[in-house]
Amino acid sequence: MKFINEIIAKTTQSPDAIMVEVLPGQTTSAQTYSYGEMLTVAAHLSNELHRLQTTQAHPLRVGLVMANSPEWVAADLALMLSGATEVPIPLAFSAMQAKNLLTCIDICLVDTPGADRLATWSEQGEANLDYKAVHMNLRTLLDSSKDVTQYTNVAIAKEQEFICKIIHTSGTTGNPKGVKIRSNGLWDLIASLRRKVKPNTYARYLSIVPLSLLIEQVTAIYMTLSDGGTLVFLPPEIPLLGSAGVTAKELLPYLRYAAPSSMTLPPSMVEAIDGYCKANTYRTKKELFQQLFGRTEPPFLACGGAPTSPTILSHLAANGIVIYEGYGLSENSSVVSWNVPGCIKVGTVGKPLDHVQVKVSDEGELLVKSSSLFAGYTTTDPSSCDLSADGWLKTGDIAAIDNEGFICIYGRKKNVIVTANGRNVSPEWVESKYKTLSYVEEAVIFGNGLEKIYGFFVIDKNFDVSVAKENIAAFGEQNFSEVEQVSEIFITSSTDEVYRNYFTVTGRPIRDKIWNFIN
Repeated sequence: MKFINEIIAKTTQSPDAIMVEVLPGQTTSAQTYSYGEMLTVAAHLSNELHRLQTTQAHPLRVGLVMANSPEWVAADLALMLSGATEVPIPLAFSAMQAKNLLTCIDICLVDTPGADRLATWSEQGEANLDYKAVHMNLRTLLDSSKDVTQYTNVAIAKEQEFICKIIHTSGTTGNPKGVKIRSNGLWDLIASLRRKVKPNTYARYLSIVPLSLLIEQVTAIYMTLSDGGTLVFLPPEIPLLGSAGVTAKELLPYLRYAAPSSMTLPPSMVEAIDGYCKANTYRTKKELFQQLFGRTEPPFLACGGAPTSPTILSHLAANGIVIYEGYGLSENSSVVSWNVPGCIKVGTVGKPLDHVQVKVSDEGELLVKSSSLFAGYTTTDPSSCDLSADGWLKTGDIAAIDNEGFICIYGRKKNVIVTANGRNVSPEWVESKYKTLSYVEEAVIFGNGLEKIYGFFVIDKNFDVSVAKENIAAFGEQNFSEVEQVSEIFITSSTDEVYRNYFTVTGRPIRDKIWNFIN
């Protein structure tokens, strides 16, 4: 539990330093909470969880159904202190998806948005399960705390390893399975990441994606707090990126307002930043940085989750904005490899972290061995990753490692298309190229056992469908071989319903459902 001990030490040294800041909105004022206040609440909640654990015959599993909020951070720290298992449940989940994770919990911690979401799931008949929901309000908990230095005497429940989290990851049906994360594995991963960046890199981190994602917990909470930094949240009324009804471009003003020193971005935000650079004028790079980020130096920007166009990365780098692309999976407690300052190669996902070993199988699949590998799944399905007898994780990703040790990811092994003519096509690579078209939000291609490639395209709702179809066909002829070109083009305009029906909460296409739709 070195991480928690470090946070307690930093709090003891600087109890008034700001741990969490919530930006003001149109109807809400700014909020700040110090390290002392947050650890006081976490220690109080940890003690309550200790008492509850004594009534359980098994390790306590605690659901978190919350927005990105100070309450989430306090709950997360409390669960780490108590040795309980955290089960984050995304607010964007459907009732059926939520049920898959809610069935395994003993108690559920909620904030106001979480309570509302639980009520909705319950109305839909999926959340009436045997657990207690506890509503957390940070201000109320602080007001009721008599000893504001309670954290200095907190007892950490478990020095030995425990399952600290069960993280959702998409299954083949769109319903999530739980990945069991080991506490020692998570600490090893954080230690490796910290060795790659300078102190104060995470002095001010802006969070724009849900904390239910493991990578956001790692970077927003653990990297930031271990750096003694401030975690900044969007105003409560502003949807997070990936939520229905919000685009990356619409969140750009908050980057300027928050003036972050670091962020972890999905590719859509990288594309939005690149679009801003192309659409606006500026005399110097410092002027651009001020316009975009509210500061004269660019923040440290990490990116992952899906491929980002090397053309975009190179254009941004030419403007002084370096994007550090990485690769990971929940089964390794998040990050496997990362481009970092002084060791970066555009078009790759960097070199493996210090505690990670990688190799490529004879079939071209990336294999991973590390001290941060998971402890198994709550349930399994055909998308589950296998472990070999000697401890190598079969990631399911097609990859290559160059002579300098940089990793290139080409796509999912299970998604590789073998056409009726025996030609292999990696769909993710083709899809990422089509998505460089400004109006194409999503591209999903099919062709296994077929004589031609079929493509499903989600386009900007304001763009003409017939024009898009002509342009996509022309783009394919110019940029792909005949084997890779999409011959049958299916287009739909972007709506919340399209994303809800055909993409997972993390934005991955549900290929079986899409194929049934276009077929």
